[in-house]
Amino acid sequence: MNAVLIALLVLPLLGAALTLAPVFGPDAGVADRRALRLNSVLTGAVLLLSLVLAAGFDRGEPARMQATTDVSWIPAIHVRFHLGVDGISLPLIVLTALLTFLCALYSEKRLPGGDNVPSARAFVGLFLLLEVGMLATFAVLDLVLFFMAFEIVLIPMYFLIARWGSGAKVPAANRFILYTVLGSAVMLLGFLLIGSKAGTFDMQALAAGHGRGLSHTTQVTAALAIMIGLAVKAPAWPLHSWLPDAHTAAPTVGSVLLAGVLLKMGTYGLVRVLLPVVPDGTTTLAPYLGAFAAVGIVYGSLACLALALPSPATTLLPKSFAPSGSGSKGDLKRLVAYSSVGHMGFVLLGIASLTQAGVNGALFANIAHGLITGLLFFLVGALKDRYGTADLDTLSGATGAALYGRAPRIGALLAFAAVASLGLPGLAGFWGELLAMFGAFDPAAGLSRPAFVTYMVLAGLGTLLTAAYLLIVVKRVCMGDPEQPAPVAELADLRPYEAVSWTPLAALTLLAGLWPALLLGLSDPAVKHLLGGG
Repeated sequence: MNAVLIALLVLPLLGAALTLAPVFGPDAGVADRRALRLNSVLTGAVLLLSLVLAAGFDRGEPARMQATTDVSWIPAIHVRFHLGVDGISLPLIVLTALLTFLCALYSEKRLPGGDNVPSARAFVGLFLLLEVGMLATFAVLDLVLFFMAFEIVLIPMYFLIARWGSGAKVPAANRFILYTVLGSAVMLLGFLLIGSKAGTFDMQALAAGHGRGLSHTTQVTAALAIMIGLAVKAPAWPLHSWLPDAHTAAPTVGSVLLAGVLLKMGTYGLVRVLLPVVPDGTTTLAPYLGAFAAVGIVYGSLACLALALPSPATTLLPKSFAPSGSGSKGDLKRLVAYSSVGHMGFVLLGIASLTQAGVNGALFANIAHGLITGLLFFLVGALKDRYGTADLDTLSGATGAALYGRAPRIGALLAFAAVASLGLPGLAGFWGELLAMFGAFDPAAGLSRPAFVTYMVLAGLGTLLTAAYLLIVVKRVCMGDPEQPAPVAELADLRPYEAVSWTPLAALTLLAGLWPALLLGLSDPAVKHLLGGG
């Protein structure tokens, strides 16, 4: 299994290098088609390897690191090439492999276009390099390697937004890289502090020590630096402001991977590094993380509600909520981006509770958000391709969507994704939010229960606001505006390549909702181990 895990990382890396070689033929059109086909084949092979890894995983011992490779890499500073998976990282690796494969299939038929777009080979090379960084983040067990993998994803995503995006893509990409690089620099300082005091960067050794040898001041300082860096990527309020612009400008597949995987890298780091390595520092800062999480839930929901309402009702909408040039109109893609701020707030709240239930809920919500929001961004991208805009006033007006009558399959999928996102019982979005609030209701010893109960109440208010804005979106886009005459022209319904790309996400959203033990059975023993209970 360790060879399988290494192959997961090496295969897309070799594919990215291959796009630089003159092996695709002299004809530009043929070369681009071959490069896109290579992208689908390689990401499909990576998905197959991830399923082999999952099939060979010992579910009887999910807390034990499996498929490990551990060799000395830089002896002078005690850095090791250490890989492995447990019940926390395995679902994220499979989710990453699945989303990249579905995005590759989608791109083969719908490559992002625009003025002066580079060749598809450049797109494929960056796409595969992005996959390497995402997979490595969840597989490495050394703080220096974690930082390197964390950083690898930044450059490919920057160019995917800046070169294949739309609208104000360059400013959005610049803001993305500025926020994330600064956050990563602060995080690196925390890693270096831990490594210098503990004498090792090995995450497994540090977790086994559970803070031994690190003073309280060292733990608090390191935890603060690491938490800030990871909170930028999560993103946590108020460090979230790069996210709506990046999502609005990014191509469809860029938005899917940004929401489905890159945001999870931040919350995964909080669980993998902070909880076991600097537990005293994390306990000290947990109330503040919980407060920011609760505010983020309400803030994200209110922002989405403001964007969902018709233009006359959005006159009080802050300019920062709307993309430049759109006035007070709500952009559906921007709305889904702001919804991530709220949903990831539940993840952060579960982690801040420092309880087994809360952290399990956070990990479950991570996977659920990747599936549901990935599907939502695919659907919004399809609407934008058909209309040339994602403006809600346009989609619900006289020339708008009315999807139930014009494209019933897309309308049904949009409604399904919306009710999954609002946390309907029986779908994946329900369990993570429930467990996160349950953890906040009875937080770990040493944390203020009244404060966390207050956070839980605010989170509950956020669920009501979430239901409100998502139902408004479904009403306006799927049914149209009752004040306007319904459009009569037919709209292109679900295309075959769209069905292939979206159906697995819808099916897994239903499966995870009906069978939560599929994920919780993996994460629960591993979380107990990380929290020092076994």
